[in-house]
Amino acid sequence: MIYELIMVFLITFFGTALLNMLFRYLGKKGYMGNLYTNVRGGTPRAIGIIPFIVISLFLPSGFNDLVLIMGICALIDDIVGRRKIGRLPIEIGQLARGIGMLCVIGLGYPIIGFSSVLVALFIQPINISDMQPGTTCSVVIIMSLFTILAMLMLGTAPMFEIPAYYTPLVLLVACLAYCPLDYMGKIMLGEVGNHSFAIALGLSFYVLGGFIGTLILIIVTAFLIAYFRRYNLTRFLISKLRISNPTYGDLMMDVLTGGGLGDFLRKICFRNKQYTVKRPILIILGFRRLLYNPYAPENVKHHLKDLDSRNSLKKYY
Repeated sequence: MIYELIMVFLITFFGTALLNMLFRYLGKKGYMGNLYTNVRGGTPRAIGIIPFIVISLFLPSGFNDLVLIMGICALIDDIVGRRKIGRLPIEIGQLARGIGMLCVIGLGYPIIGFSSVLVALFIQPINISDMQPGTTCSVVIIMSLFTILAMLMLGTAPMFEIPAYYTPLVLLVACLAYCPLDYMGKIMLGEVGNHSFAIALGLSFYVLGGFIGTLILIIVTAFLIAYFRRYNLTRFLISKLRISNPTYGDLMMDVLTGGGLGDFLRKICFRNKQYTVKRPILIILGFRRLLYNPYAPENVKHHLKDLDSRNSLKKYY
């Protein structure tokens, strides 16, 4: 096992550095499309393809298949970007990720039962954490270490005839090898990277505590993500969603239920209605964010006005 962990570290460390240089060279030539952004003067995206490949190779059979299928679908999202399917209100990348999540649920059910649903949905919180350099890596490192220590203290039974802590240990080593450039803001995980980390970490939670343990640790992870991103999330909720004085519950709800999937479900449930939350206990628990419907007419109008305002200011930047 030591040999395998050394291989995980070396392949991820040097693979990340080499891919970073390659993407930068091609990106400056204009060949990388969505895989090279103008953020921070030019930043390669989807460098997380290296830890994705490594984790897929070294996780136990069955677990690695779940990471593989989700990573491939997420990579499609990274490559295609926000391109829509004709006149449908859905992007190709969103469709690909949705298919990947359904595959994780379907292929994971024979292995981990209903926990496969939690593992698939865990993609949302980790995806939210990946909106500023180093946050996802910090979350993955902290929760992987916690899971390993908890397994050792509780004497968690082996799975697939290997030590229970092997899965989070592979994830931890891969993340440690990848993270230096991410902390410096030189590279981005992309959807392929953060989705792969989410699946591997969710599977680690399952090995530790089954369905209940997975649910509890996902909520704990959401608290951690909300804490790390509290300043940016607060600004987002105030300026974009017009939620005044956001509570920590609002931040939590944004981490757990924000994003395209959450908004799509709100559209189905609420249609064009926007519910007002006034009860103090519900405000504390974050129900203003939970019930925020971006498809309500008044909210659509606000977002369009905000978009026009930002477009009119482009000439000044």
